[in-house]
Amino acid sequence: MCGIGGIYDAAARPDRALLLTMAGELDHRGPDGVGLFSDPQVGLVNTRLAIFDLAGGDQPIGTPDGRYWVVQNGEIYNHPELRAELESLGHRFSTHCDTEVIVHAYQEWGPACLERFNGPFAFAVWDRVAQELFLARDRYGVRPLFLARYGSQLVFASEAKAILRHPSARRELDPRGVVETFTLWGILPDRSAFTGIGELAPGHWLRIGRDREQLVRWWDLPFAPRELQRREAVDDLADELFHLLEDATRLRLRADVSVAAYLSGGLDSSAIAALAKRVGTGALQCFGIGFADAHFDEAAQQRRIADQLGIELTQTVVDGADIASHFPEVVRLGEKPILRTAPAPLLKLSKLARDAGFRVVLTGEGADEVFAGYTTFTEAQVRRFWARNPSSQWRPALLDRLYPWLVQDLGRAPQFTRQFFGAGLNDVDDVLYSHHIRFATTSRALRLLNAQTRASAMGDEAPIERLRRQLPAHLEKSTGLGRAQYVEIATFLSGYLLHSQGDRMLMGNSVEGRFPFLDHRVGEFAASLPDSVRLAGLKEKYLLRRAVSRVLPAEVAERPKRPFRAPIHRSFFGPGAPEWVQDVLRPDAVRAGGLFEPAAVERLRRKCMNSLDRGLSEGDEMALVGVLSTQLLHQQFVLDPAPARPAVATRAVIDGELATGEVAA
Repeated sequence: MCGIGGIYDAAARPDRALLLTMAGELDHRGPDGVGLFSDPQVGLVNTRLAIFDLAGGDQPIGTPDGRYWVVQNGEIYNHPELRAELESLGHRFSTHCDTEVIVHAYQEWGPACLERFNGPFAFAVWDRVAQELFLARDRYGVRPLFLARYGSQLVFASEAKAILRHPSARRELDPRGVVETFTLWGILPDRSAFTGIGELAPGHWLRIGRDREQLVRWWDLPFAPRELQRREAVDDLADELFHLLEDATRLRLRADVSVAAYLSGGLDSSAIAALAKRVGTGALQCFGIGFADAHFDEAAQQRRIADQLGIELTQTVVDGADIASHFPEVVRLGEKPILRTAPAPLLKLSKLARDAGFRVVLTGEGADEVFAGYTTFTEAQVRRFWARNPSSQWRPALLDRLYPWLVQDLGRAPQFTRQFFGAGLNDVDDVLYSHHIRFATTSRALRLLNAQTRASAMGDEAPIERLRRQLPAHLEKSTGLGRAQYVEIATFLSGYLLHSQGDRMLMGNSVEGRFPFLDHRVGEFAASLPDSVRLAGLKEKYLLRRAVSRVLPAEVAERPKRPFRAPIHRSFFGPGAPEWVQDVLRPDAVRAGGLFEPAAVERLRRKCMNSLDRGLSEGDEMALVGVLSTQLLHQQFVLDPAPARPAVATRAVIDGELATGEVAA
């Protein structure tokens, strides 16, 4: 895991000082060394977190003939097998790291090398002969890669803050990115929170040179269920899945440093911990997080599972003060508005792992998306069932089983679920059918934006229509469940979960996250399963539960999904809340931010102050977090950005030759 950045410019040599300034913004991603490559048309930088070949894996790395040079962020878990294959084809290696495998694989197979890689990655390869830059991003977008164009230059980096150091960058929030977040939970890849900066989309590559530019989608995950041939096929599928997960976990234990795991108390992380203990060669250390608020706490379940599996467990407890105090750093690292506080405890958890000496952790992310674990999927299935007989009284009652807290809420009328979930009930052919209710709930926060922001952001195309336009045509042929899962992966997984709760909160403490459920073989297998095997009635993750039941206690294998959430309202307005909360919500601060209507934010602030005893609705809590995070973004990146801290290159290649000594800006 590392940070990368670079500039391609066919007209002039990129400025080395600027490149090292960009690297300085990425030092938390790679504290173990800084690499620089400088050629007449391209400059590349890398900040290294050493995981493989600690002594010999510094970047940039080139082929022996000096034609191809690479910097990467991520890992290629199957690099030993690829190395052996490439050696049989005549390639000779000088290191034992996975990064060198990338450059040789590109030399041998070109862009087709991507299909051979197992792992999350974002990398850049410079071809000195063809004078072409090749950028690629992994299948799910686990590793970030931001892009911007300034005149003749293409600028890229693992984080937007590095691009913002470019003298042509506009330090302003893009209102369209805020509106998309307040609707879809994330920002579609061609944009970001900052004007003029976007991302290379997951599963895409870009090649640019003097005479051509190509943008290609090299991987997709269409859900195309196959038919079961016989009764015992479910058991066969469970066996196949188990062995796939076992191998995915085995590959992700490969490292020249110790590997730990997160243990949340639920099915997914428990399964990965159990598999890691099964296929690993030593004791497994796990880390878990508990909450002072019992409503969110699963510490006891974590301890019980660890004892049952014979795993060492270190825990930490988070309270509202922790969440509020960590939140500004969460926003600085995440670089986008968010609607939940869940990233804050995860930032504290990654520090716990790092302080214990670990640079790599396994986690359970991705299981809910590929095996239909969220109530979003179950809810949509119930609504489709209800839509076949809209006058039925008992069909919508199934929703009460999904959301029992709704009917227990004394503020809700008994018919609330029918009215709420009945909106758009008959639009079952809409590819976004499963997500319209979520989008409608989230977008209530748009009422806080001022008229100018809404007009400028919504003037060209509303977020939902932009999403619809970018979805692939094959989605029309998918089942309702397949559509729902695809949309979830395209929006929530890559735009929020892997970004705000994954990569950034791990790398904020220089820890690499590894996600066995996001092994592409597991995803492709899951996408081929019949709907009834992924979601059996109201039983989410049906086949996954059967597959991992052989390594988990029954109480864990059968435990219903419990979303990972963290306290919101009382964290920012309860006893001990920090002063910054009130500061960023002041009318003059809101007015200076230029995005929100000060009077609307003030009404929300007063509601928060006056509702500490009875609490806030989910919509109001999301709106609060959205405003706070957006205001912090403006403060940190627009109003008062931190001074630049240029890096010093510990390895530098200038015009194809390895330089001696350190290179400074």
